[in-house]
Amino acid sequence: MRKTFKLDEIDCASCALKLERAIRRVDGVQDASINFMMQRLTLEAADERFEEVLDRVVRLTADLEPDCEIRR
Repeated sequence: MRKTFKLDEIDCASCALKLERAIRRVDGVQDASINFMMQRLTLEAADERFEEVLDRVVRLTADLEPDCEIRR
């Protein structure tokens, strides 16, 4: 499954790249990309594990970029 989410408060392209690389290493993530200009995260994971993977990604985002929020 592939879904796109709005990101709030991602401040710079460097931060977006750092976050994208970290998200790609999360167990269960098949692919991830962040479009800094559009402030969007595209996340791909297996259908049956998507919500579990998304929860991990949300926690990771909060840890790495506390001001950034993934809008579900």
